[in-house]
Amino acid sequence: MESVFGSLETGLVHRTRFRPRQEAKATLFEFIAIFRNRHRRHSSIGDRPPAQARIDMAAKMATE
Repeated sequence: MESVFGSLETGLVHRTRFRPRQEAKATLFEFIAIFRNRHRRHSSIGDRPPAQARIDMAAKMATE
C-alpha cells in the first residue's frame, strides 16, 4: 500500500496544482481506476496487466 501512495504522490500530487476539489477527485479516480487497476502489472496474475490476463484467459478457454 505504501508504494501506491508513494507513486501517487511523486507521480501526480506533487506535480499538479488542483483548483477545485472536484478536479482533484476526478484526477485521483482516473489514476487509481485506470492506471493502477488496468495497466499496472499484478503479481497475482503472473506479472501481467489485467487486460492481458483476460485476453490470455479467453484464448485458453477457446482452445479447450
